[in-house]
Amino acid sequence: MTKLLRFLKGYEFLLILIILLAIGQSAANLYLPNLMSDIVNKGIAQFDTAYIYRTGIIMVFVAIGGGISAIIGIYFSSKVAVGMVQRIRAAIFKHIQLFSLHEFDAISSASLITRTTNDTNQIQQVMVMILNMLITAPITLVVGIILALNQDVGLSWVLVAAMPGLIAVILFLLFVAIPLFSIMQEKLDKLNLILDENLTGVRVVRAFDRTRHEEKRFDEANHDVTNLAIRVNELMAIMMPVMMLTINMTSVGIIWFGSLRVAASTLNIGAMFAFLQYAMQILFSLLMVALLFIMVPRAEASAKRINEIFALKPDIDDPKHPKKADGKRGYVEFQDVTFSYHGAEKPALSNITFTAAPGKVTAIIGGTGAGKSTLVNLVPRFYDIDSGKILVDGVAVQEITQYDLRSKIGFVPQKAILFAGTINDNLRFGKEKATEKEIVHAADIAQASEFISKMPEGYYSPVAQGGTNFSGGQQQRLSIARALVRKPEIYIFDDTFSALDFKTDAKLREALKGETKNATVIIVAQRVSTVIDADQIIVLDDGKAVGIGKHHQLLKTCKVYSDIVHSQLSQTEINET
Repeated sequence: MTKLLRFLKGYEFLLILIILLAIGQSAANLYLPNLMSDIVNKGIAQFDTAYIYRTGIIMVFVAIGGGISAIIGIYFSSKVAVGMVQRIRAAIFKHIQLFSLHEFDAISSASLITRTTNDTNQIQQVMVMILNMLITAPITLVVGIILALNQDVGLSWVLVAAMPGLIAVILFLLFVAIPLFSIMQEKLDKLNLILDENLTGVRVVRAFDRTRHEEKRFDEANHDVTNLAIRVNELMAIMMPVMMLTINMTSVGIIWFGSLRVAASTLNIGAMFAFLQYAMQILFSLLMVALLFIMVPRAEASAKRINEIFALKPDIDDPKHPKKADGKRGYVEFQDVTFSYHGAEKPALSNITFTAAPGKVTAIIGGTGAGKSTLVNLVPRFYDIDSGKILVDGVAVQEITQYDLRSKIGFVPQKAILFAGTINDNLRFGKEKATEKEIVHAADIAQASEFISKMPEGYYSPVAQGGTNFSGGQQQRLSIARALVRKPEIYIFDDTFSALDFKTDAKLREALKGETKNATVIIVAQRVSTVIDADQIIVLDDGKAVGIGKHHQLLKTCKVYSDIVHSQLSQTEINET
């Protein structure tokens, strides 16, 4: 929790103001019993009506001052707590943007969402309590005890007798209830994970008629969270009745034994009522301290989870002294590159060497799991390699800033990702200041203008979250258009054309030739028809490059490629190629 207090920087003036208001509120609350004692002892005892009115007016103003201080203090406390948590959420989001794909594998997206929302809310609630009570409760507790003893030492044993019971309840809750808070946050992670999987995979769930199974799975996770929350709240519920019973029994004890002392003329009635008021304030302050002791460990559990995100240093970081390209543009070179996923038994790619040059199309083909997508993910440095070198424009990717490197690349992923907004917003994602002419031109090349023009609002038609209001082929064409708007040096198409029919695929690739003639094009594909005209075809098998060359060469020299071709084309079609 203390590590997150750095986010309070800039709120120093408000914190000082909150402290002053808390002191003023405490002073008002502690001064009122003393005034009440004076009214009883001096005003009523001496039948001095003027004194009663005068002191009563002072009490009204003191009460109003204390109330105003409390209201203003709560307002600024809430403002500081909300502002602090806003900064924490922003810092978490910014830090997450630096993560490589490995970090996202380490902490699930469901857990990241829980930590960014639920955990930060826990901290916000506790910060409001801390700012409201951390000053007033200790001041009232300590000064209240001193003023109570000043009224009458003889009744202090009643307070001493009440303390052990309250402390025992607090310790019980600390050691029994607090450990359950961390478990609850983990169960919330699981609940969010199931919910996220079902929302994103709703089509698969329905297609396989697994709705009831998923409902049962969700219910089990939901009941786990509910049962644990009930258990925690049952333990927490013990505190308030015990506290109130102790406070009320203390009141009875003070009045009982105080009245005996008043009857014996060893204590005046005003002092007894003042002592009673101080005792109530002392016990309520102890109650507030108890609440802090309970809530702070709960926030500590959430703070620990948030600090785990900040402690997770990205595997991929920018170099301290980045280099710039030496005049080259669009050159990609792999030099004996080997790469392994974390925890994998063997490398996903082994000893890959090739060069992709501007104006040339490099196609990558191979069976499922051969490492095609892995290879193209290394170019924008989504992962760092084990050995070898990847050069872009003559500079190793580790020696270029991620921004500079990725600004050279137009990446179209295997699964099209669209964002909520409009078509125009999505196409501008790669180039924010793109003109309308550039957007329309990119859509024409990507064969997307046909279906866009038929929509009522054209390029300003809405895009649902994930692009669910478009077909798979339409999503893919919009994704391609987004990359084209950017006009990068290097185009990477990761099995992008698989969602397109053969006619659209052919038209799109033909249109791309003129658009990308000065750029480097790397295509990952399953279809032979997509790669057949490539200037260079890299055939992958089990993470190794088993063939590099043109179609006719590989057909004769590479058995893996020959098998792929024969599995997709008839002998007549092969002869025609």
